[in-house]
Amino acid sequence: MTEPMETMETTMNNGLDLLPGGTFDLVSLGALVHRLDPGTVPFHKAAECRIHVSGGEYNVAANLSDCFGLKTAIVSAMVEYPIGELIARRVRAMGVRPFYRTFRHNGVNGPNMATVYSDRGYGVRAPVVFYNRSQEAAALLGPGDFDWGEIFAGGVRWFHSGGIFASLSETTGPLIVEGMRAAKRAGAVTSFDLNFREKLWGVWGGGRRAAEVIARIVEHVDVLIGNEEDLQKGLGIPGPEVAGGSRLDPGAFLGMIEDVRRKFPRVRAVATTLREVHSTSRHRWGAVAWIDGKSCVAPTCDLDVYDRVGGGDGFASGFIYGLLAGEPAEDSVRLGWAHGALLTTFPGDTTMATLDSVRAFARGGSARIQR
Repeated sequence: MTEPMETMETTMNNGLDLLPGGTFDLVSLGALVHRLDPGTVPFHKAAECRIHVSGGEYNVAANLSDCFGLKTAIVSAMVEYPIGELIARRVRAMGVRPFYRTFRHNGVNGPNMATVYSDRGYGVRAPVVFYNRSQEAAALLGPGDFDWGEIFAGGVRWFHSGGIFASLSETTGPLIVEGMRAAKRAGAVTSFDLNFREKLWGVWGGGRRAAEVIARIVEHVDVLIGNEEDLQKGLGIPGPEVAGGSRLDPGAFLGMIEDVRRKFPRVRAVATTLREVHSTSRHRWGAVAWIDGKSCVAPTCDLDVYDRVGGGDGFASGFIYGLLAGEPAEDSVRLGWAHGALLTTFPGDTTMATLDSVRAFARGGSARIQR
C-alpha cells in the first residue's frame, strides 16, 4: 500500500488539531443503501415507492458536499448491476467522490446493495422501518480492502464513520479501526456516530459484542455523536433510564460526559440532537454538545416534519461543518441544529438546503415567504 502523507501543520480550534486544507475536507467510510419510501401509505397497502439513496455515513459526506460546499468522498462497496448504477449516479450527483470495492452480482442472489423500507407514518401513526440486508456487499468489506495511503495522499482534514456500518459484520468494525488509524497518521480529525441499531447488532453480535466492537473504534475517535441511549447501549456508559424524563432536557446527556471522558480520554467533543415526538408530524427539536470542556445547548423549536429520516445525519453534517470552518463551539451546534431541522422538511435522507438558509435559521430565521 502507498505510504500515508506526512502530517502537515495544524491549527487548534475547539480542542481539535485541524489541517488547513487537502484534497478532501471529509472522507466517510460506510454502507450505501437505497430506501424505498411509499410516503404516508403503509407498505402492506403501497402501490408505488420513491427511491432514496442513503447510508448513515454517506449522508454526512453528501450533505457536506451539496449544502456546505466541502470536498468529500465515500469509501464503500458497490455492486455491478442496475441498483448499483442507480446508487452510483446519485452519489456523483451529490458531488461526492467514490472509492469502491466493486462486486459482481451473480444474477440470482447477490451480492446486493441493501434495501431499507421506511414509510413516513402520519399524525398518531408512527413511521415503520425494516431492512433487507441479505447478502449485502458492504458487510463483506474488511481490513486490507482499501489503499488508505492512496486515498489520503493529497490530504484529508476529517474522517467519519458510524455504528450502522460497524454493525454489519465481524469485519466492518476492524475496517473502521484500520481507516481511523490511517486517518490519524494523515493528520485528520476522526468522528464516529454511534447510531446504535439493536436490530442490526442482534443478527450476529448482540449488545455485549456491540459494546466491545464500538469501544475498540472509539479509542481512535476525536468527535463522538450519539444520544444518552447510544452512550449506554453502544459504549456501556451508565446513565438514567432511557425512556425517563424529558427528551429535551440536556442534563442526562451532559451528566454522562465525565464517564465518557474517563473511559475514552482522547474524545474532545460529544454531541447529539434532542427530540420530543408529539406526533409523527410534530416534533420539538433541540441539540446539545460538550466541546473541549464547554457545554453548548441549541434553542428548542417546533418542527412540522415531512420526513424524519436523516435528521440526525443532518445535525452531524452541520456540526462537523462548523468545527471544520473554525466556528465557535456554540455556532457549530446551532449550525447542526438548524441543518438537521431543515432536513426533516425535505423528502429523502440527504439535504436540499442551502448554506444561506441554514445560517439564517441558525440565527433565528422564520418561515416567512422569501421574495
